[in-house]
Amino acid sequence: MRSNLKATVATLGLTMAMATGAFADAHAAKLSGDLVIFSDMGNPAPRAVMEGMVERFGEMHPDLNIELTVIDREAYKTQIRNFLTANTPDVANWYAANRMLPYVNAGLFEDISDLWEGTLSEELASTKGAMTLDGKQYGVPYTYYQWGVYYRKDIYDELGLSEPKTWDEFKANCQAILDSGKKCFTIGTKFLWTAGGWFDYLNMRTNGYDFHAALTNGEVEWTDQRVKDTFANWRELLDMGAFIDNHTAYSWQEALPFMTGGDAAAYLMGNFAVAPLREAGLTDDQLDFYQFPMINEDVELAEDAPTDTFHIPTGAKNKENAREFLRFVVSADNQTLINNGDNLGQLPVNSKSSVDDDKFLEQGFQMLSTNSPGGVAQFFDRDAPAEMAKVAMEGFQEFMVKPDNLDKILDRLERARARIY
Repeated sequence: MRSNLKATVATLGLTMAMATGAFADAHAAKLSGDLVIFSDMGNPAPRAVMEGMVERFGEMHPDLNIELTVIDREAYKTQIRNFLTANTPDVANWYAANRMLPYVNAGLFEDISDLWEGTLSEELASTKGAMTLDGKQYGVPYTYYQWGVYYRKDIYDELGLSEPKTWDEFKANCQAILDSGKKCFTIGTKFLWTAGGWFDYLNMRTNGYDFHAALTNGEVEWTDQRVKDTFANWRELLDMGAFIDNHTAYSWQEALPFMTGGDAAAYLMGNFAVAPLREAGLTDDQLDFYQFPMINEDVELAEDAPTDTFHIPTGAKNKENAREFLRFVVSADNQTLINNGDNLGQLPVNSKSSVDDDKFLEQGFQMLSTNSPGGVAQFFDRDAPAEMAKVAMEGFQEFMVKPDNLDKILDRLERARARIY
């Protein structure tokens, strides 16, 4: 590393090729002074990405003294409030939407709405809602990944099925799969969060992103009829027998063999499921992906796409330098580089970026960049406070096993909402 980059943790010997051209020309003005960055990208590949970004930005601004501190992700979660109020860095990693709400409400994250004006607002449009609170933007995204339905294309082809665009098509496909002796969906709810993914999609497709965000933010009663409408749609699948049996006994990984073995035709999951499905022997000819279909034509399609972000603390001492770093982070070229398969292996948020030659990344990028006008949610256990997420996801799991308990479940969730928020 350059002599004026003081890393407070030992480097792992992982470097990234120096970018030239577009990076160097991004901002002709040379910065000086200091830039202090705290990052939670502690695992080897993300850490190399972080160090590479700092290194490239430093090459663009040789008179800038950059100090990078990398903290283990779990430790970072417990330390962030402390370092935002004392020993404040100029830039800090965090997450979008309701995960940043406590720090915005506490006045600890800087309003950077001016950075979003013009082309940046267009290029990062898919996550603008997730970075916005009360009409203002408080950070920038650097990576995300899609959720959706991964399915056995060979089974669909055998049964003469096509990717569904509507709820009725979705259910008709499911019935055909059930009639063939297979289950429509595998799922493992032992650790609860997978049921949260189903609730997210059913609620956003039934009531829309804004309602979903208000619910996870504690602004809507769980006994609201619109919430009941979401569960009514879910119950249609449960009554059909759409899901594998005994799913409470399986983790998400333990539920994979039902799909790889052909006993279930699909999995609602994040893109991280692709690697183990491939490793289990499914080829890209057998495996495909589609966007969760429309239920209510009056609401726009929104997606779960957990988004990692950078923020400027309000107590930062070098805010102009920090703003230039954030502009660099979200540039199309930088996001293309850091998200490629050898680095994060995820999706760039900038719609002008490109993705690796991987059909699932390409489909996810297309979906999130152009086909998700309703907004981007961060997943239930990120969007809701931890205590509410736990209680609610326990309720989701119970509902999947005992749907007749719905009223009791919703009453319990409403009592929790009144207490937690």
